[in-house]
Amino acid sequence: MKAPTSGSWTDIAVPDFSIPWPSFDFLPDLPGEMSHYVIGLPVIFAILIWALPAKALGRSAVLAVLGGVLTLIAALWQLLLVPTEGSMVAQTVGPLAFGDLEIPLLLSTSNVFAITSLVVALIALVVQVFARWYLWFDPRYRQFAATVSLFTAAMLLVVNSGDAVLTLVGWEVMGWCSYLLIGHLSAKASARRAAAKALIVTRLADAGFVLGIVALAAGAQTTSWEGILEHWSRSPGTALTVAMVLMIIGVAGKSALFPFHDWLPDAMEGPTPASALIHAATMVAAGTIVLAQLLPLLQSSSIALWTLAIAASVTTLLAALLAFAQPDLKRLLAWSTVSQVAIMLAALTAIPVGEGPDVALLHLTSHAIFKSLLFLAVGWLAVLTGGTVMVYVASGVRRYGSVRWPLGMGLLALAGVPPLVGFVSKELILVSAESGVAQTNGGPALLVLAAVGAGAPLTAAYCMRAWLILDRALDVPVVSATRGQEVIDDFFTEPEVVAEAIGVEEAESAISSSARAGVTTLGVLTVLGGLLPFTTWFEVDLHLNIPLLVSTIGLMAAAALAVVAASRGVRTRDAAARLPARLSLMAERGLGADTAYQALVTRPTLKLARSVVWLDQHILDSYVRGAGASARWLGQVGQDVSPTRPAKSLALLLGGVGLLVVLGWWWA
Repeated sequence: MKAPTSGSWTDIAVPDFSIPWPSFDFLPDLPGEMSHYVIGLPVIFAILIWALPAKALGRSAVLAVLGGVLTLIAALWQLLLVPTEGSMVAQTVGPLAFGDLEIPLLLSTSNVFAITSLVVALIALVVQVFARWYLWFDPRYRQFAATVSLFTAAMLLVVNSGDAVLTLVGWEVMGWCSYLLIGHLSAKASARRAAAKALIVTRLADAGFVLGIVALAAGAQTTSWEGILEHWSRSPGTALTVAMVLMIIGVAGKSALFPFHDWLPDAMEGPTPASALIHAATMVAAGTIVLAQLLPLLQSSSIALWTLAIAASVTTLLAALLAFAQPDLKRLLAWSTVSQVAIMLAALTAIPVGEGPDVALLHLTSHAIFKSLLFLAVGWLAVLTGGTVMVYVASGVRRYGSVRWPLGMGLLALAGVPPLVGFVSKELILVSAESGVAQTNGGPALLVLAAVGAGAPLTAAYCMRAWLILDRALDVPVVSATRGQEVIDDFFTEPEVVAEAIGVEEAESAISSSARAGVTTLGVLTVLGGLLPFTTWFEVDLHLNIPLLVSTIGLMAAAALAVVAASRGVRTRDAAARLPARLSLMAERGLGADTAYQALVTRPTLKLARSVVWLDQHILDSYVRGAGASARWLGQVGQDVSPTRPAKSLALLLGGVGLLVVLGWWWA
């Protein structure tokens, strides 16, 4: 935590009362470095799970959870050992020889990235525990658990990477794992299409990411992030601008920034635990990690800075507007993820020069906690109601009181209501953007301040809309509990029959105790996570701009009250029902993003491919076919002009030659 600053009565410094953190020098030294364990353990357990027989669901669950627990312990151990200033560097397989290019393949972990690793490991563990209950009767649970473990390892590699090549490996493995998780329910055509769409869109953007890494590494003659930063900080220019813009294109694809925004809501076809992992702690947040590592280079290029600021600001507002009109609760959360990830990336462009990326990474951590809570709570509710469409989940928290507090806490944190973790991280972004405006007298920081400020009431609006639907008065009385039914409550023992839960008591028992404990843990962290800026893990400037704070909360309250007013008189209490049907349909379809993709990418690509095939068949192949036909024609002409029987003189000549051969042999 940085020393707070204040300039006037409107800018009040928060007292510096950093949470004391004891020394952990007594921890024993293990072979290798802790980053090896953080990344290697989930890889090992992914392989072990894949090696099990297909029907070994119980053993798969044991390995998945055990791997998650050990990875969490390793991440915590790493956090305790990492120095307050500087970073821990570790070797992997050693440097690779590649001509003049240096490829050291190092791991590097600083304080802020160590806490990020811990959050990733925690959420991956909760997802594994929750998935064991959620996918209890899924015959492909083993594949799911193994993919989640590998996905976690890939994200942790990106977080702890000190080398562009290692970052690229983790980046691409995450893309492949997301394809498998989104398309897990492969019997559904919609799931297969969503998986293919996610893979194609992100791979298209990844071309820019790869080219950007090549440009940065080629100029610096090293793939070490430290070496790249050192070289390009001394020689900024057009080459750096091109490389950073290419990197931003790759990040925009993975993080679903405009114009690559439409694949993420379609990814809701995957199981809800997969959605919690992709949207909260992996994949979409990876771009923030990479650009945070390259923040000095981003700040050295005004074109790259403006490119990211415009894309992130447009996405922040567009996704928040689209979230309000979604007819499905999971898709509402998906669009909110698009908006919140855009806020993280926008924060990077507003940070004053000389400061670190901690404020953006704090929002990444904050969002990971409350968004995973929301997705898992929605998955729990979906099991009870039969789906996530608004008409199914209506009155859900009235019927099932056990899901009331996790959904309520999650939505309050998403809306940025104090003192929850979402409020703290979002407010610090606004304060950082205000400082950036003061430093630059405008620029990207002003755009980000306006976008995030305008996004706050929009977020409050769609959160209020969701809560009004969930808390709608019951049309029918709650059915009383039925005793004697067998439920999933033991993590490793599979019951033969699980009856559908009806009523509050069954809602409590319909979820396994371990899965409920995971949701509870995330709920507690959502409440207490606001203390993170007061630890030594984040270097953020703690002060409050009173007018900015009051105006933000006032706009949020006004937006929430407007939604309440709009919901009056609507039987479903859905304020979005006031929207024109055509507009609602357009919002559900992402404002025609699919149509734009087909018109701008798919059809031109197919036309180009058909043109190449026609050129190959009718132009290039014609020369080959013509050569064969010409040879046959010449042969036929030769045959026609030549006699079919040998001449007498030729026969006598050949006979004389043969006679001479015989006489020569006889005479010898």
